[in-house]
Amino acid sequence: MGLYVGANRAQIAHAGFFEPRQGYHVNSMNPEHRAVIDAEHLRLLAIFHFVAAGLSLIGVLFSLLYLVLFEVLLANPEVFAQAQQQQQQGPPPEQVMMFFRGFLVTFVIWFLVSAVGNLLSGMFMRTRRHRAFSMIVAGINCLHIPIGTTLGVFTFVVLGRDSVRKLYEP
Repeated sequence: MGLYVGANRAQIAHAGFFEPRQGYHVNSMNPEHRAVIDAEHLRLLAIFHFVAAGLSLIGVLFSLLYLVLFEVLLANPEVFAQAQQQQQQGPPPEQVMMFFRGFLVTFVIWFLVSAVGNLLSGMFMRTRRHRAFSMIVAGINCLHIPIGTTLGVFTFVVLGRDSVRKLYEP
């Protein structure tokens, strides 16, 4: 079984798994075929966790950009000088400003935790370690609608299989 984990397509074809015979299909009940299927699913999940980490880092960058723009625009007294002349209004109250800052900092922290978690989960899937950690990250990913939800559900499905569970055992 361990012989086919990480095998490339030529090795798998040479082993006779995908012979071009009519009516031939991969039997998922065959332990050797199951090992190849599980290895491929784990490889794909690891790649998608790396993609999710990249998307989370993009979320961090956008949140930081928004925070900087927010601070620069609202810290500039000239922005409110025109508003005061036209409508007699000043800058928003400090409580509102603190709420927006807290909201943006929370998003930055959330995206950072998600990026690090997905990165670690992808690396752990490649080495077949820390299955429970990957399940926790899958649960967190389910909150990232719609892409993260899909990734989280597929991670639960693949890591929940008995054959995959055995791959994680020492």
